[in-house]
Amino acid sequence: MRVGWIGLGAMGAPMARNVAAAGFDLVAYDLADAARAAAGVPVADSAADAAADVDVLITMLPKGEHVITALTESGALAATAPTALVIDASTIAVDDAQRAAELVQAVGRRFIDAPVSGGVTGAQNGTLTFMTGGAAGDLETAQPLLNAMGSRTFHVGPIGAGQAAKLLNNLMLAVNMAGTCEAAVLAGKLGVDPETLIDIARVSTGDSWTLRNYYPVADVVSTAPSNSDFRNGFAASLMRKDLGLALDAAERAGVQLPAVAQVAGGLDRIIEAGDGALDFSAMVRLLDEPATVTAGGAR
Repeated sequence: MRVGWIGLGAMGAPMARNVAAAGFDLVAYDLADAARAAAGVPVADSAADAAADVDVLITMLPKGEHVITALTESGALAATAPTALVIDASTIAVDDAQRAAELVQAVGRRFIDAPVSGGVTGAQNGTLTFMTGGAAGDLETAQPLLNAMGSRTFHVGPIGAGQAAKLLNNLMLAVNMAGTCEAAVLAGKLGVDPETLIDIARVSTGDSWTLRNYYPVADVVSTAPSNSDFRNGFAASLMRKDLGLALDAAERAGVQLPAVAQVAGGLDRIIEAGDGALDFSAMVRLLDEPATVTAGGAR
């Protein structure tokens, strides 16, 4: 199986490395010279060259417009094998996934949307969760590749269903993170040791992934971006993009998402302050001065 790859960012590069390490014949491309240089996999000089006569073309890009441009304007889609499968692992709007599928299918190729959960750590460790939309037969073709990058695959439904599931997951993640930030700040003010709080919540109804993995105070949870001043993790700007997709979908469905809208507003403040590259758990800074949010309690 020959594999073409487009998009070598923080998620795409380690995912591509895992595919190559699994023995697949992979060639990748990214617009950024630095990304190609640091990819750690064979790279091409253009998207079309990376996609030349491949059986599977995988895209991992920031936005739907980037996916459609990469497939069409670059010539990548036309360069693939006549019955190639396109797997888009990006997080984009459901409508964009369906539009991409239409363009792919119009030239006889196949398409599944397969956004991921698990973050950079999951991409590096090959433990991502894939949420897929498309035909069952196409997923069967994709499964060996998905297995090289992840530990779980869910077939959600037709094309676009994977993106819908991803938006739902991320809106819950963002709201959970906001609650964790509020609890962390108040715990500091009340003098409650954060490790004790986590131990209690683990066996109680306040448990959450964000509490156990992303506690927004340094030196409490080893995996948390707060340990590196929020400089590693899931960028606030990307989470804001995902919440925007969820809010757009909710508006079209006639559903109100007040909690999501409030969290999105907080992320807007972070981005406006020039900190959009920080992990989204940096929203804790909106609640209190950093000096008062400490592992030892208020000061």
